[in-house]
Amino acid sequence: MPSYRYGAVIPFFALHLAAAGVLVWERWTATALTWLIGSYFFRMFFVTAGYHRYFSHRSYRLGRIPQFLMAWMAQASAQKGVLWWAAHHRTHHRKSDQEGDIHSPRLAGLWWSHAGWVISNKHDDFESGSVKDFARFPELVWISKHHWIPTVAFGAAVAAIGGWTGFLWGYVLGTVALYHGTFTINSLAHTWGTRRFATKDDSRNNPILALITLGEGWHNNHHFFPSSCRQGYRWWEVDITYYLLKLLSFVGIARDVRSARTLSS
Repeated sequence: MPSYRYGAVIPFFALHLAAAGVLVWERWTATALTWLIGSYFFRMFFVTAGYHRYFSHRSYRLGRIPQFLMAWMAQASAQKGVLWWAAHHRTHHRKSDQEGDIHSPRLAGLWWSHAGWVISNKHDDFESGSVKDFARFPELVWISKHHWIPTVAFGAAVAAIGGWTGFLWGYVLGTVALYHGTFTINSLAHTWGTRRFATKDDSRNNPILALITLGEGWHNNHHFFPSSCRQGYRWWEVDITYYLLKLLSFVGIARDVRSARTLSS
């Protein structure tokens, strides 16, 4: 049985209770919804472009300062440190849906794959050797260790700009929505959708999940070509994170943006 510590469980569920209170007692206004949607998709980009495609898979290159800024903004999502995130995701790919996969719905069920593994203390630590490429940067080690600082700073900035409405809708409710949007890839994207490629895992392509995660829902594509920054391979497979990274490449911020075509050429 997984063990849970109050230090992780209480904040997680307290934030959910607060988000439920926002939905019940706060007025649904255009301003409130703008804060919710804007905060969600703004930070989702850094989760997908930062945590996943850059720090986990190195599917493009950044200079040292943009790299730190990408780490900072990814951690504004309140999903722990970049080294923790990348190390566990690399383990997931090495053992996807096999013994040793840390969040496989096949092995441990939907709850564990979706959120249980995150709030359990079973995976608080990570193998530093699996992310030694980034662990050589002291600023990334520091920010990963103090992973709460960027999300607190983001929440404070939202409150300063948007007041009580901005904080409740943009940070509290937006963070909970961001949790579950991200977590669907570990759970639903391995149980719900179609399979273009005969990978050894249960990864699925799902257009609904792709929309709410800015392209991560093309998960079977991703497991077939993990190093590809582009995850939507057909013209109709919308992959907003990839489009934005291509824009960043045009101005020289993101470099060597890899795609499935690049890998196969």
